[in-house]
Amino acid sequence: MDRMDDKQRRLLGDVARTARLRLGLTQSEVAERVMLQTGVYGRIERGGMTPSVNSLRRICTTLDLSSDELLCLSAPSIEKVKVRSKAPPPAVGEDPELSRIIHLLQDWPSERLALLRKLLGAADSVL
Repeated sequence: MDRMDDKQRRLLGDVARTARLRLGLTQSEVAERVMLQTGVYGRIERGGMTPSVNSLRRICTTLDLSSDELLCLSAPSIEKVKVRSKAPPPAVGEDPELSRIIHLLQDWPSERLALLRKLLGAADSVL
């Protein structure tokens, strides 16, 4: 199996960094969610290390990216990621996670929001 070349690793790292910043996350926060050491995740962002398949999947989930976007297999990934605006800082007294969620949902169509509301209602009744 071919290994990623330096250019591919750097591009993957650039896409990951841009997506992380768009979400307002630190490297440490992403590393924790992806179950990696902060330094290891930092090396991935700098293009110095190729993530394992399992780590790649967790990075995609955490950064709200498809694997095609992260691996630059779809339309210009870095440009697409940059177009998504960064979440503004939460208002005074507002939960930062709630602020990020609201920002992510702003462009969702009504049908998708209705489905999410049903899913949240079901989860809330169980938790």
